[in-house]
Formats: sequence, C-alpha cells, structure tokens
Amino acid sequence: MKRYGCIGKVLVHSFSKEIHARLADYDYELMELSEDELPTFFAARDFAAINVTIPYKERVIPFLNEIDEFAVRVGAVNTVVNRNGKLTGYNTDYYGMTALILRMGLNFRGKKVLILGSGGTAKCARAVAEDLGAKDILTLSRTKKEGCITYIEAKTHHADAAFLINTTPVGMYPNINACPVDIDDFPRLEGVVDAVYNPLSTRLVSTAKAHGIKAECGLFMLVAQAVRAAELFLGTNFEACVAENVFAALLASKENVVLIGMPGCGKSTVGRLLDLNGFRFVDTDTEVEKRCGCSISELIKTKGEDVFRNLESDVIREVGAQSAHIISTGGGAILREENVRALKQNGRLFFLDAPLSRLQATSDRPLSDTSEKLAKLYEQRRPVYLACADVTVPDFATPKETADYILSKRTETLL
Repeated sequence: MKRYGCIGKVLVHSFSKEIHARLADYDYELMELSEDELPTFFAARDFAAINVTIPYKERVIPFLNEIDEFAVRVGAVNTVVNRNGKLTGYNTDYYGMTALILRMGLNFRGKKVLILGSGGTAKCARAVAEDLGAKDILTLSRTKKEGCITYIEAKTHHADAAFLINTTPVGMYPNINACPVDIDDFPRLEGVVDAVYNPLSTRLVSTAKAHGIKAECGLFMLVAQAVRAAELFLGTNFEACVAENVFAALLASKENVVLIGMPGCGKSTVGRLLDLNGFRFVDTDTEVEKRCGCSISELIKTKGEDVFRNLESDVIREVGAQSAHIISTGGGAILREENVRALKQNGRLFFLDAPLSRLQATSDRPLSDTSEKLAKLYEQRRPVYLACADVTVPDFATPKETADYILSKRTETLL
C-alpha cells in the first residue's frame, strides 16, 4: 500500500490530515519523529510522498537524492516525493504563502518587509517577498546571527516597516497568549501575515486587526500549500477553486460560534437550535456553576462578583482555545478584554441585539434583578457588544428565526 503523510516533531494539533482527506482518496498519516529517527526513516524509504514540518524542513535535505531548483533557492524542503526509490524534495510553502498574501490584497512592491524568525519558513517568506517586489527585506532573530537583525534593532531602526510576516511558532496553541512583537512599535504597518494556523486568529493577528491593519493567520496558506503538495504526490493538477473550497469547508468545521448579549436575550435557547454537525454546545454560565457547586446568584451574593468573573474567565479561556463549539456567554463576559480575545481566537462573535423592552429583570440575576438595574446594564453594555461583535443579529420574533439568520450570516462570511 502506498504511504502518504506528514513528519514533524509534534503533530497532535496538525490540520494536514483533514485537508488531504478533502483533496484525494489516499490514507494520510501524521508521523511524529525525533531527530534521531530521521536517518532510519529515510533509509527505509517506506512512503510514496510526505510533507515535512517544524523542525525538519532543513534537516531532511541531506537524506534526499535531488532537490527541486526552487527548493534549493529557498533552502528548505516541506514536500518529498519517492519515485522508484529516488527521493526528490520540493517547497510548496512558497505557493501557500504567495496565495495567502495575494488573497489578502497586500502589495509588497517597493515596501519594507520584516520577517520574524530565521528557520525554513522564514527563508520561504524571503523568497516570496522578493518575488512580490519588496524593496527592503529584513529577517529578525532573538539573538544576533549572520543575515539577521535583532528584534530590538527592528524596533529602533525599522519602525517604518509596511509588512510583518511571522514564521515563528510564537502564539501557536497552547501558548496562545504569546505575541512575537508589539504592533505599536510599527505604526506604519499595512499588513500582517502569520504562518501560525492554530489558533485561527493569533494574538498578533487579532491585535493588528484591532489597529485597522489587514491581518490573517496561516490556515489558507496551509491549504494552498497542501493543494500543491497533493499535485506533486499524484502528478496531477487541481482546478483553481479547490483551495478556496477546501479552506471554506475546513474553516466551517473549526470556527466557533460565540453568542454574546444581554441576560435574557435568548443566547442559550438560540445556541441549542444551531444545527452544526460535530459542534458541541457550551453555556459558560452552566460551566461556572459546575465548578463552584452553586448557582451564580448564590456565588455572587456569598463571595462577590469578582470571584464569579474570575471563574468565568477561566472557563472562557479553556473553551475559547478549542474549536467546533457553539458558545453561549454570560451577559458580562465581554467586559473583560482577555475574554473577548480568548473568544475571538477561534470564534466569530454574534451579538443578539434584543431591545430593552423585550428583556426582563429576574430575581436569579443579582446584577439585573430590578428594572432599574437592567436598564442601567443595557445602557452600559450595548456599546461594548457592538464594538466587539463580528455580526450584529437583529431581534426576530422567534429563536428559530434568530438561529437561521446566524447560520446564513456564518455561511456568508466563510465564503
């Protein structure tokens, strides 16, 4: 049986298997190897074709019989094809990164580009930037090394950079709160490209977007490079629309639906009506009550709102790091910036914009147990909901209509 797959050091969070399953009818394995296992693996040549990921894109080169001319230029290999025992290395990351940058509408011509990281993907990014006409291309490294500048030098002397390309694993799951640079240090940025694809939106990308800068993570790059790799695997060519179709399908299977809004607006009811195959429904208030062993009302009355908010943030941080979830949040969840950031890293926020006239004060909600408290909360929170929402959902007559609207808007944004 022909063997296809991906080798790397840690692959537990890789999406490659899912992508290749959508591209062709072959078994695709995720093969975690230590560096010591590489010689034996390549000597056996027990595969038809493989992808190569961190940290082996450069280390596999000595085991190959030949390297494609472009991979030689880049200095890194991420695809190896076995043709009758002869191993040929290619670099398809170039195609993926180029496709992502063009899809974002970024124009590198005559501009300064900073590349974060100095590994194989960084070398690929340099080749892409060169071919897209960048005027100045600088590679950043944490330590001083040949061909690189330090991050401090970049901040001090290259604050006029127009584009950043992150090729480091900083910000990758599970270290999702990490960010390789401070966006404020580069006030003239026009675009940010992050090769990280898990989470769907890193802190770097989310911060850039909050500054009004075009920014995207690497999921489309991953798909586009996989399409090119599959073409090399099979000796064929796919239609131009394949990458877009696979990307949309993969994103639809991963991106969380996050419901935000005032207490009593129907988030939990609507969330349970959303028909998304394979998605798990989570009510953050219910999860908080499980952890504290009492109702939220009792928790707030006995221990105070801060204790509740801290527990709520713990729950949101954990569920936000996962994918394929429908998340119903508490009314005040969005009051903490850390919660919004955690919810956005893998999700799209839908604000159920119910009017005050439809909301009711109830005794089990101590923060809005009177009409006066409820009206004050509404006045304070509605601008916050509007500011952090990706989609504002108008008030419908029934929860089913609301759910249908959310599903339709979700489809629109994914296409």
